[in-house]
Amino acid sequence: MISQLLNSIQPYAWGSRTALAELRGAPGPTATPEAELWIGAHPLLPSRLVATGQSLPSAIDSLPESYLGAQVLAEHGAKLPFLLKVLAAATPLSLQAHPSLAQAVAGFAADEAAGIKLSAPERNYKDQNHKPELLCALGEFWALCGFREVAETIELFDELSLGELWSYRAMLSAQPDENGISKVFSGLMQAPLPTQRKLAELTTAACQALAPQSSHFADELSWAARIGELYPGDVGVVSALLLNLVRLEAGEAVYLPAGNLHAYLGGTGVEIMASSDNVLRGGLTPKHVNVPELLRVLDFRPLQLEPLRAVAHGDEHTFETPAREFRLSYFDVTADSHGGDGLVTIGIDGPEIWLVTSGECLLEASTSPAQRLTQGQSAFVSADTGELRLSGKGRIFRAGVAHSA
Repeated sequence: MISQLLNSIQPYAWGSRTALAELRGAPGPTATPEAELWIGAHPLLPSRLVATGQSLPSAIDSLPESYLGAQVLAEHGAKLPFLLKVLAAATPLSLQAHPSLAQAVAGFAADEAAGIKLSAPERNYKDQNHKPELLCALGEFWALCGFREVAETIELFDELSLGELWSYRAMLSAQPDENGISKVFSGLMQAPLPTQRKLAELTTAACQALAPQSSHFADELSWAARIGELYPGDVGVVSALLLNLVRLEAGEAVYLPAGNLHAYLGGTGVEIMASSDNVLRGGLTPKHVNVPELLRVLDFRPLQLEPLRAVAHGDEHTFETPAREFRLSYFDVTADSHGGDGLVTIGIDGPEIWLVTSGECLLEASTSPAQRLTQGQSAFVSADTGELRLSGKGRIFRAGVAHSA
């Protein structure tokens, strides 16, 4: 079965008024920010099958083996194990991390035992699942991801030359590893609020002054200055200086495992994740921040991070990650000068979502009516579809479940 999907948008305040509208070919700017286009079966905002109007989770419930396949059903249960999104950040998201599977199970049980409602803003764990995620940029995209090597952070602090940060620099110098990073981050997050505000204000001012003349950390200081302006008095502006700043070009990606402190700063990308809503925040947000729980789940080991590039397997370009719940790849379908349609044939053995981000593509199978998708449109392909034929001209993303090793 192939069915076009009707999807909904999350209007979070940090979203863009133009990016998702342009993707859909809708008028812009929009009246309110559009942050995330959700494509999948998550109960908070499920997609619907255009052919029947049925919600995707309801359709899966009615025919789980046909839609998911025996292998996915056995490993993940009667649910779609991944969620696909298009994320459009006009301003930075919160500093955040996601728990491991064991931490999510234990945290969910603790919240349940404490009688905290699922809808309560102070609830830490909304489900019992972890949330590894991958984001592929559709254009220039900036993000903070994982703690930087200590030597580089010391160099940045030296260039910033802010007296109020010397004690934190000394901690890093004394323990240039995850222990030093843990002490610095914990000290910042647990400092008295007046101290946090003063550090944030002084750091923001220093970054604003130094960014235009910095030879090595101009981008880091510029982003910190912007963060400080958006969230005045938030010590997250200092924490941001401990993290790797990553710039992605179109087609490059970043993979975020459990315990990785990160913040998306700006840009548009296709994001796929395990179907979970567990987020532990560390600042740059008006939402609930639970410092002890965040410190418990964070991985403080320095991370040497490079943009992830897709590996070509014939016509398909796949991002290789250790995640079991999802796999993301894309095809660049090109009609040739002699009238060919760039036909590609793909075997289907699990539930998939296909999303066109440029051009127009046709999905065909002997078991289902053909579906023509234009930019911004998507379709669900069930496990029992068999062989899928893809043609057209443009880029189309394929989201599915990772194969067993």
